Amino acid sequence: MTHLSLDPLPNHAWRPSERHRTAEEPTLPAHRPSRLPGLERFNALPADEAERVLLACCGSCHWARRVAAHRPYPDLESLLAAADEAAYDLTPGDVAEALACESLTLLPDGAYSGAHTALSAAHAAYESRFGHVFVICLDDTPPAEYPDRVLAGIRSRLTNDPDEERSHTAEELRRLAKGRLTRSLPPTPSHDHGEQRSLLP
Repeated sequence: MTHLSLDPLPNHAWRPSERHRTAEEPTLPAHRPSRLPGLERFNALPADEAERVLLACCGSCHWARRVAAHRPYPDLESLLAAADEAAYDLTPGDVAEALACESLTLLPDGAYSGAHTALSAAHAAYESRFGHVFVICLDDTPPAEYPDRVLAGIRSRLTNDPDEERSHTAEELRRLAKGRLTRSLPPTPSHDHGEQRSLLP
């Protein structure tokens, strides 16, 4: 049996204190075999190991089981579409489970102490209002702009009512999962050791 060495992905969930991971769908049409090396390995994994890979992208067990059950995928786009479909169906319990798996994204080097103070206060206010960690997808944001983007996001979302914020949070988890899958299963072999990071050996 293949054993995976999971490489944790950046997840852009911001919070003031560390949390620790706790650890029937419609049948989709059969897919043709994949031509993508990383995706071929993912398609061939035993179900429990495929789910473990997916849980590094979104901590909902229901989401991971659903996406793993629809393998094999012919290409990354098909996998992302299935991941999106499963994410749109997350229940409040699924969202809470996924949120419990999110961890702090560090501020970029050189962030001034005032940024830490402001973010800590904002996180405390958010968690006090909604009872869960704040998450936001920062895939389209340069690292230097993370503090301002997160602080602005918290402040704007503090005005949401709980149902509205639950929906917004689920959407951010969906975007986070999609970005992590994209980074973990590059569509072509690459000799660049820069930003591509794979969950597969």
